[in-house]
Amino acid sequence: MEMQNNDALKAINSLVETCRDGEKGFKTAAESVDNPQLKTELTRFAQQRADFRSELESCMKQIGGAPEETSSVSGMAMEAAGAVHRGWINIKSTITGHDNKAILDECENGDAAALKAYESVMSSSEIPMNVKSVIQKQHDEIEATKTAISSLKNTVI
Repeated sequence: MEMQNNDALKAINSLVETCRDGEKGFKTAAESVDNPQLKTELTRFAQQRADFRSELESCMKQIGGAPEETSSVSGMAMEAAGAVHRGWINIKSTITGHDNKAILDECENGDAAALKAYESVMSSSEIPMNVKSVIQKQHDEIEATKTAISSLKNTVI
């Protein structure tokens, strides 16, 4: 059971990192747009990811771990975390032009990578069911956020 718990903690920690990347990405995006409505939405999405991160950290504590104890991520989780990082890294190069649609494109890419990371972890048999339900709920909310970003792209000039 110890090994199984360790694998679960590593997988959940990868999602903590995913949420941290998303929070930073949305904050950077919010600071970079000039549209007040867009700034408000992106700030709200950054807070959502901070809340997700906190919720996942609580899940880790429930099964006997803490994020700082499981910082080495391997295998599938590492690949997913890397994809998320790449999804958000492009936002730094996009913000210099303050192009709202381009910034939203990068937010959308970051969320697409986050969804893949969540799906990877959800498919793991090591994750306890109560934690899987939290992960599924967050996944669904990220999907809704991604849809909202797509809608915002159609309304932003």
